[in-house]
Amino acid sequence: MDDAILNAANKHFASNYFEARQKFRDYVAEAAVGEPGTYPSPARGPGGEQLSTDVAWFGDRRALKVGVLISGTHGVEGYCGSAAQLDWLAERGYEELKSDEAMLLIHAINPYGFAWDRRVTQEGCDLNRNFIDFTAPAPQNEGYDALADSLVPSALDGPVFAAAEATIEKYRATQGEIAYRKARTTGQYRHPTGMFFGGFGPTVARQTLERIVSDYSIASRQFVLIVDYHTGLGPYGYGELQCEQASGVTGYQRARDIFGHSVTSPDLGTSSALVLNGTQDDYWQRILRDRHVYVCLEFGTYPPEVARPLLRADHWLYAYGQAQIQTDFGRDVRRRVKEHYYPDRGDWKEMVLCRTRQVHRQMMEGMRA
Repeated sequence: MDDAILNAANKHFASNYFEARQKFRDYVAEAAVGEPGTYPSPARGPGGEQLSTDVAWFGDRRALKVGVLISGTHGVEGYCGSAAQLDWLAERGYEELKSDEAMLLIHAINPYGFAWDRRVTQEGCDLNRNFIDFTAPAPQNEGYDALADSLVPSALDGPVFAAAEATIEKYRATQGEIAYRKARTTGQYRHPTGMFFGGFGPTVARQTLERIVSDYSIASRQFVLIVDYHTGLGPYGYGELQCEQASGVTGYQRARDIFGHSVTSPDLGTSSALVLNGTQDDYWQRILRDRHVYVCLEFGTYPPEVARPLLRADHWLYAYGQAQIQTDFGRDVRRRVKEHYYPDRGDWKEMVLCRTRQVHRQMMEGMRA
């Protein structure tokens, strides 16, 4: 292992949201060249604590070219993104900014999910399915409708659970694995306690992002390059740069020009993710169109089939077992979800920082292309 990077990983990765937030605020204060901002959340932490999204701006407020680093879109995945942001700060990446360049760091855009070790927002929504146009009819997901009561059954054992598993296995056998993955993960807008629920309207976290974008006049910039950190898909420790369908093939080509041929696209079938509804890039595409590049930097952890029972237990708690959320059982569910999306191992953390340093360097170069 590279001792310098491993030491950085041990320093930057936090044990919980509160430690991560304090580290971020301390690093920004130490830099003494950023403009900090705080966006309080109406949600509270497991002990009733105040939660917030914190931001820092580096560079000229009038810069034409802006990079945006976003952590915590999927809450519990924020351990990775927060550490990457702290590493950029510790490596003094802001010193490389030219006069027409700036960087905006958005820490814990979904602070509820980060604090509670859940992927979802306080409304139970998958934030990366929440950016649809709610004035138009919501996308349909008939596959999820057919599996809703099986993906999150009313019991986690016994006959109800066995019947749910049998229904899922039958669907996979008759419809195929891709159809099953699409049904489960692409987003659904009818089952509020279900998995990958996109919401009935904009979440608080989405509105926070929209406020930040407005406050920092991001939509007026000449070029905006966004890196949104995620974990959970792909090979262990590998950082895949995924484009989203919203930007199409032209968006993929713009990303590839900056980050190289490791960039993947669901349009081309090269991504470990499928085409999704309501992703964050739907938002960026609406406000910036070809003046932006959005990439999801996705770090693999463990196989998706390992995640399925963990997410099922998490959603079951909030649908059927709310009295157990703050019991040993509920805390154990949160612990296991956290371990899946944040492997607290030296090799994984080293791989994350090696890749994010490369991506951050390419990002800075890309703003000058």
